[in-house]
Amino acid sequence: MPDESNLLQLTANRVFADHVSPRVLAAAEAGTWPAAAWAEIEAAGLTRALLPEAAGGYGVEPAEALSILAVAGAHAVPLPLAETMLAGWLLAGAGLDMPDGPLSVAPVRATDSLALTARAGGGWHLSGTVRRVPWGRNVAALAVVAMHRAAPMVALVPAGAWTLEPAHNLALEPRDTLHIAADLPAEAVAPAGVEAAHLRAMGAAMRSQQMAGALGKLVESCTQYALDRVQFGRPIGKFQAVQHNLAVLAGQAAAATAAADGAAEALAPVRLLPIAAAKQRTGEAASQGAAIAHQVHGAIGFTYEHSLHYLTKRLWSWRDEFGNEAEWAALLGRHMAAAGPDRLWFEITAA
Repeated sequence: MPDESNLLQLTANRVFADHVSPRVLAAAEAGTWPAAAWAEIEAAGLTRALLPEAAGGYGVEPAEALSILAVAGAHAVPLPLAETMLAGWLLAGAGLDMPDGPLSVAPVRATDSLALTARAGGGWHLSGTVRRVPWGRNVAALAVVAMHRAAPMVALVPAGAWTLEPAHNLALEPRDTLHIAADLPAEAVAPAGVEAAHLRAMGAAMRSQQMAGALGKLVESCTQYALDRVQFGRPIGKFQAVQHNLAVLAGQAAAATAAADGAAEALAPVRLLPIAAAKQRTGEAASQGAAIAHQVHGAIGFTYEHSLHYLTKRLWSWRDEFGNEAEWAALLGRHMAAAGPDRLWFEITAA
């Protein structure tokens, strides 16, 4: 549920409740862009929540801005709100203006990279292939971190500057491969204040918020279903086994929320360790929570007509995006091993 003291969350909840229905979700899975929902999201200023006031944003702390993504996760919003917010953050940090319309970012995989070379007549040439780009086919532009010699740069790349191989995640959200070979004007490129690893960390923090919101919604829907579904003469929520599963689900959701909020507090500046721990923990909670939700709902929960799958398919998808549990756990392990046993407690508490 949105925090009633957080006006951004309340605004987001109202917009999503009014414009993201099961019909919209089904149409989005079939490939229809939810234009009306996107127009309302953009009109409410949610896409610019991470920007400072001088750049047209709300000027709030990153943790407050990211809290709207938990609300989006609870509604299974089938739109690139997180990606557009992330692109805006990246562009603003480099002193570039954020354009209107849906945006995405690249690279999102640690193994991908883009290269910038200066053109003799002025401007830049951007080249490279980036995979699993969220909503690549739908966006108006792409904000990227690319390397020029040994220095990270930020570039704003307009739609049409790439060729596309369509793909999607388990939730049928676009996750496309983009082959980029584009000439860009000088004003579309600026030195980056972050590296590609920080971009992925920001994305991981955002996915953590989305998963935490979706898990909170699962707690609500599973609890209500257990109260409504009668078997052997009484609601299934009266059976101890079901009560135990609901308690485990609630615990996983609470742990995910705490971890995601910790990651959101680690964004100014970006600190990798809390974000790594959050993405690992929320991914674990997503796996366990989605399994329990389907167990509680039984056969009806596996039907396409029931809305449960809109949440669980996204949980299964988001846990692998911007680094999966194993990748972030390995980062934590390498850091702790390098720090040594004498600094273990310090590293845990400092994060």
